[in-house]
Amino acid sequence: MHFAITCADKPGHLDLRLATRPRHLEYLDSQVDHIVVAGPLLDAEGKPTGSLLVVEFPDEAATQAFADADPYAQAGLFESVTIKPFRVVYPKA
Repeated sequence: MHFAITCADKPGHLDLRLATRPRHLEYLDSQVDHIVVAGPLLDAEGKPTGSLLVVEFPDEAATQAFADADPYAQAGLFESVTIKPFRVVYPKA
């Protein structure tokens, strides 16, 4: 099943994001088979303010465990994290 994970950074935490980014990317590399698409959400100046991931896991509990294990989450970067079921329409499978 697909899920959309939307994460909003705490204001003023860009330095924490940048410092944690290498571990975050290593983590995503280790989970690449579950990732449909992932990347930062940006402000008007192109600076990251959060993350958006579309992932595939058997259920919401597995998706929550994936989100909780992200180094960004463990470092306390996020102000909020939402997980919602997601249906892929395009590109057509």
